[in-house]
Amino acid sequence: MVTPLTRCLLITSMLFGTIAIATVEGHAQGPHTSLAATLNRTPHVPNQVLVQFRPGVTEEAKDSIRDRIHAQNNEMVAAQDRRKDMKGDLELWSLPPGLGIARAVRDLQQQPAIEFVEPNWIYRHHTTSNDPYFTNGSLWGMYGDGTSPSNPFGSQAGEAWASTTDCTDVYIGIIDEGLMYFHEDLAGNVWNNPFDPVDGVDNDGNGFIDDTYGYDFQSNDNSVYDGSNDNHGTHVSGTVAAKGGNGIGVAGVCWNGVKLISAKFLGRAGGTTADAIRAVDYITDLKTRHGLNVVATNNSWGGGGYSAGLYDAIERANTANILFIAAAGNSGVDIDITPSYPASYSNSNMITVAAIDSTGNLASWSNYGSASADIGAPGVDIWSTVPKKNNRSAYGSYSGTSMATPHVTGAAALYAAAHPGSTAAQIKAAILSAAIGTPSLTGKTVTGGRLNMCSSTCP
Repeated sequence: MVTPLTRCLLITSMLFGTIAIATVEGHAQGPHTSLAATLNRTPHVPNQVLVQFRPGVTEEAKDSIRDRIHAQNNEMVAAQDRRKDMKGDLELWSLPPGLGIARAVRDLQQQPAIEFVEPNWIYRHHTTSNDPYFTNGSLWGMYGDGTSPSNPFGSQAGEAWASTTDCTDVYIGIIDEGLMYFHEDLAGNVWNNPFDPVDGVDNDGNGFIDDTYGYDFQSNDNSVYDGSNDNHGTHVSGTVAAKGGNGIGVAGVCWNGVKLISAKFLGRAGGTTADAIRAVDYITDLKTRHGLNVVATNNSWGGGGYSAGLYDAIERANTANILFIAAAGNSGVDIDITPSYPASYSNSNMITVAAIDSTGNLASWSNYGSASADIGAPGVDIWSTVPKKNNRSAYGSYSGTSMATPHVTGAAALYAAAHPGSTAAQIKAAILSAAIGTPSLTGKTVTGGRLNMCSSTCP
């Protein structure tokens, strides 16, 4: 059967878009400067550290270490007895006044019971169809050289749709702000949890009560949409999976049958490492516990320092065959030289995305890196779904590597739908190997090219 991608195939706790700009980057393994220097320039939660214990450490031993420095355990971020893929318990501690983070990390790392200690970094956002924005020439990121309207620097999604638009039984995690699940162009493509009916009880035993459309890890509640401030999460969701062919608004890459799961951890002030870890693990758990065909998570955010805890969470997703697709960031820097996270991690399930404009040029503000940014995708003047005040459905044009990233996430979903049983490694290889060589990306990305979702029947 002829399917898309057979021959050709794309915010630091603020969103990576012009509406909300972030900084995420590269593929380095760990910190390159002293912790004190990194703390001086990188946003973090004052007086908080993440403490990863080694397997088998008793509660008495943990209490003894905590009491010695007069710290308090704020939260169990990931418990060993709840997750078979955990090394040991990961806890979030508050430090007493006068004990700086750098000193606490240095002192606690001396304890044999502790695997690592690190700051709680803050991340920020990096933003043929009959749908009006497609037909009127606005949705250039979905065009190809054979669509009408056409643009050779689009993702070629419009041509891939000739083979299939059906992404039934494919699930995508949106790790971001919340999303407007009842938006006129998203309703029907948002996951509704069958394992936990709304009754005030945690029926599926995952630790979250009535997580109907996902969960809000910042507010610790099940409300994944809290009003028009959830515009960035709603915008990236529309690029992945806005309903197509319905004569309304825009069309997403994977427009029919796909299910979006909201793992909200960003707010207007960003989000923390601890909440990001919980969000990643939540999506992974849905796949490993319930067997959902979760193909990828979209991560249009970044800007914190290196976190072994977040690296490990991404690796747990890797073990579960889930891609972690990340925005390269909007600082206009070479992230081979100046890494940023999470996109700078070296996990093999990472795809890091730079942004191009409608003429094929690397956006002036897009981060890049010949070893760190994998591919370019449309990220300038991208129209998608947004909410307005009073819970009204609307559409808006944003720019940023935040907007480029969901084009690639949608491509992963489309490929998975057309090639059931594909591993994360196979999907990644298909996307990267099909990139179209692009002069502005030569020496600036691993592939030297841009996203191409064209099927083998493309002219």
